[in-house]
Amino acid sequence: MKALARRITLLTLSSAFFVQGVSAQAVIKDCPSCPEMVVIPAGSFMMGMPERSADPFDENLASLGGENERPQHRVTLKAFAIGKYEVTQEQWYAVMGDNPSYHKGRRGPVEQVDWATVQNFIEKLNKVTGKRYRLPSEAEWEYAARAGTTSYWSFGNDRSKLHEYAWYNYDGFQSTQTHPAGQKPANRFGLHDMYGNVSEWTQDCWHDSYTEAPTDGGTWQYSCKDEEYRVIRGGSADDRYFFVPSSTYRSREISSGANPYTGFRLARDL
Repeated sequence: MKALARRITLLTLSSAFFVQGVSAQAVIKDCPSCPEMVVIPAGSFMMGMPERSADPFDENLASLGGENERPQHRVTLKAFAIGKYEVTQEQWYAVMGDNPSYHKGRRGPVEQVDWATVQNFIEKLNKVTGKRYRLPSEAEWEYAARAGTTSYWSFGNDRSKLHEYAWYNYDGFQSTQTHPAGQKPANRFGLHDMYGNVSEWTQDCWHDSYTEAPTDGGTWQYSCKDEEYRVIRGGSADDRYFFVPSSTYRSREISSGANPYTGFRLARDL
């Protein structure tokens, strides 16, 4: 345990910057049925999309994204841990004793779980482990998805490579069935399925833009547009080819909603 603590400290101190070029990270597993958690170093990044270009023929990133992904702003985060994979059905069953998922499969992501039920899962897991698991903040999610990159996706801007990294609905090329965790390549932080498979709950309530958003990476749960809605990230296997979300894409779902394409991955304090 002391050795792990030293490793975490070294990772944090050596990367209190912008995480460019960072690859393999320390992995924590608190119990046999617990999710693998990747230690993400402290750092700073520009969250969201740049202001939209006035040039209608501009093919740079500034011409992309929705207005709810703006204004772009700098966020500085302390180190934290986040799930290497989306929480699986077998991990959910180990804590809750049921499996609400529509797309059944032990290693598949759990889905059809509303936000409140996820909070119940987390509360029970915390009691078992003595740790503080939680949903990631929206800022933590984007920071982890970017993995030190500034491109549209963590692998770059080439849409033709999407099928290599994400499960989505590509006109029959890939079905809308969800898939077992970790079958696609990880990003440079070692995280799998940040795009596609299932959309992921975050802790934040919905805001129409980043105006007055926190800059410390914390959860944004005040001045909500509608407290019934929570931010979801990452997109799902049901998304069509031209709508596979980027690292910055954000959407909302009613917190009482449970559908077969929304799941989650955990975050954990260090």
